[in-house]
Amino acid sequence: MVHMQKNRKSRYIAAIILLAAGALIFLVLNTCIGSIRIELPDIVRTIAGTEKDETVVRILWDIRLPRAAAVFILGGALALAGYLLQTFFNNPIAGPFVLGISSGAKMVVALVTVFLMGKAIKVTSATMIIAAFIGAMLSMGFVLLMSRRVNRMSMLVVSGVMIGYICSAITELIVTFASDAEIVNLHNWSRGSFSGMTWENVQVMTVVVAVTFLVIFFMSKPLGAYRLGEVYAQNMGVNLRALKMCIVICSSILSACIVAFAGPISFVGIATPHLVKKLLKTTEAIWMIPACFLGGSVFCLFCDLLAKTMLSPTELSISTVTAIFGAPVVLWIMVERKKERAA
Repeated sequence: MVHMQKNRKSRYIAAIILLAAGALIFLVLNTCIGSIRIELPDIVRTIAGTEKDETVVRILWDIRLPRAAAVFILGGALALAGYLLQTFFNNPIAGPFVLGISSGAKMVVALVTVFLMGKAIKVTSATMIIAAFIGAMLSMGFVLLMSRRVNRMSMLVVSGVMIGYICSAITELIVTFASDAEIVNLHNWSRGSFSGMTWENVQVMTVVVAVTFLVIFFMSKPLGAYRLGEVYAQNMGVNLRALKMCIVICSSILSACIVAFAGPISFVGIATPHLVKKLLKTTEAIWMIPACFLGGSVFCLFCDLLAKTMLSPTELSISTVTAIFGAPVVLWIMVERKKERAA
């Protein structure tokens, strides 16, 4: 028994190391590959401050390094938000995009951006996150209200999709009142994009995501009990009301952070937790939480690399690429679930 536990623990650690190595490799590739190819020694010299080519320094330090860092952080946050929502609703295809939470965040961010720009007021990273959080909480509140009214989880997903459509329609209406320059920025952002990231953005998202990640990690035991059922969790002494509130707030903060900086990104939050679960062969929260974060980072770094290079110099929206790889995973999840029910 002890030997089996050691083997399982070794497998979990090996899987997390594999994901971390994958994230590191794609971080390097995202930094090297672009319209201008930059070699690894140039990157090392730039980080060390000894690179003499000013063009290389500007490309790396002002464009590629902050973008790669943002993709790593936000990709992980997106997968973690998906894991929390799937746990909360006990639904394998729950996620920020499917449940309309990303669309609600997008709507309020667009409203605040157009209003503040119309008043010639600078839109800060903190303002964007707060606006996105309010929008995410509004959508989440509606989803929670619907979850009490409908018995089947499929109807909950349909409700989330309808919320998404309504919020997207309102966003399009808001954009019609924006100036031409604002419309271009809002259009690119609303399709999902990691371009234009700055170190200020990276600093803000690092603090928000790191604090939220730690809170979620310390919730791993109650989350593990909750996954086995509410009755079991109560018998284990879990305060269900407090736990549910923490899940809602943490998933909304993560969703808000993603939408504020990169816009709505599809399928990452749904597909990644399932792929990670297959890799780990466990649902233990203490292992799933860091693995989901790293898995989301790898997935988004890979998709962002393709978005930049597939039709270069034209850049695809990140959601286009994530949908190509994420949608088949969702279909596979649904087929597998149907087989399990039939069995």
